[in-house]
Amino acid sequence: MGRVLIIYYSRTGNTEEMAKSVAEGVKEEGLEAILKNVEETKVEDLLDSDGIIVGSPTYFGLPSAEIKKLFDESVKYYGKLEGKVGGAFTSSAHVGGGNETTIMGIIQMMLIHGMIVQGTTKSDHYGPVSIGSPSEKVKRDCKQLGKRVAKLVKKIKGE
Repeated sequence: MGRVLIIYYSRTGNTEEMAKSVAEGVKEEGLEAILKNVEETKVEDLLDSDGIIVGSPTYFGLPSAEIKKLFDESVKYYGKLEGKVGGAFTSSAHVGGGNETTIMGIIQMMLIHGMIVQGTTKSDHYGPVSIGSPSEKVKRDCKQLGKRVAKLVKKIKGE
């Protein structure tokens, strides 16, 4: 059975709530969803999953320092994440608060590791964004992100 690791950092609870919806989507596709706060995540945890979805609040148009630190530490496993499926999501206080640049920052780190990231033709093309507390629409988008990553993991693994 495929495993998807959902890593998040959340100061107010908004990003954590989004992460839980992402995990629901993964589980609906029949894969194991491992939900972890970045502060409880060891860099070695990245090696044990087929998919990795990362969520961060938007701080000055970038992911949180805690998320960046995890990716900085992951350099010792450079090349070991190649072919894993990735995805990203963010929460912010403002519509123009740097949401897309935050998601793209996470995706760039994944691409440098050789990971596979699939966009969507639906809303939030790069990944779900919540302005403040996640609405029902945002929760659905998060669930769809989890489902999309899980489906791609299953295709790659031949499940």
